[in-house]
Amino acid sequence: MGVTAIIQARMGSTRLPGKIMKQVNGKSLLLHQIERIRKCKNIDRIIIATTIEEQDDEIVKFCEHNRIHYYRGAEHDVLARYYETWKAYGGETIVRLTSDCPIIDSEVVDDTIQYFKKNSFDYVSNTIERTFPRGMDTEVFSSSVLEKTYHEASLISEKEHVTAYIYTHANLFSIGSYKAQKDYSKYRWTVDTDEDFLVVKNLIETSARQKLPLNLLNAVKLMEHNPDWFDINAHIEQKKI
Repeated sequence: MGVTAIIQARMGSTRLPGKIMKQVNGKSLLLHQIERIRKCKNIDRIIIATTIEEQDDEIVKFCEHNRIHYYRGAEHDVLARYYETWKAYGGETIVRLTSDCPIIDSEVVDDTIQYFKKNSFDYVSNTIERTFPRGMDTEVFSSSVLEKTYHEASLISEKEHVTAYIYTHANLFSIGSYKAQKDYSKYRWTVDTDEDFLVVKNLIETSARQKLPLNLLNAVKLMEHNPDWFDINAHIEQKKI
C-alpha cells in the first residue's frame, strides 16, 4: 500500500492568515513545499488535507491546478481529517507534515522514514528531542496506529493535534526519536508570523540567486553568513499544544 504523505493545510492561520499562499520567487509557500516533498524517494503519494470551510476553496483550486490530490474535512478535528484522508487514499505508512514548512529538506524526511522502517517503530518523530530546526518537522507512523488513535482519542487537544494521543500514551506504542548529527534546534524556519516569513523569504531568494540547493546544511551556512537573519524571528515563541 506504500507511503502516503498527508500535509494539513488551511488558510485560517490565527497568527498569519493565508500564509501558505504568500509568494516568494513567483511561487506560493505551499508549492515550494510540495516541490521539495516530491523529491522524496520514500514517499509514494502526497495528499493535501484541507477543510470544508469556504476560505479553503483557494487551496482546492491550487491542488487542482497543480494536479495534487486533496481531501476536505473538519477544520478543528484534524485527527478526523487525517483519518478520513487515509481512508480515501490508503497507505500502509503515513508521513505527517504541516504546510508551514516550505523549506523542509527532502533528505531529512526520507531519513526519518528510513529510521521508522529499519527499527519497526509504531511512531517516529524528529521533534521529540528537538535537534532539527523548526520547519523540518516530520512524523511517521503506521496506518494501524492512526486507526487506533482515531478510535481512542477523546480530548479536544488530541483531536486538534493529530499525534498528541500517541506521545501522551507512550506506554501503548513503540516510539522512536530521530535526531540530527548536530544540534540545529536554535533555527526557526517554520512560517507562523511575518518575521518567520521574512527569514524563509531570505533563504529561498538568496539560495536561488547563488544557485545553491536549499537543503538543511546550506540553509545553516546561509544563516551563519547572515547572522542578522537569526535575530529577525529569534523572539517568536512556538504556540503551545
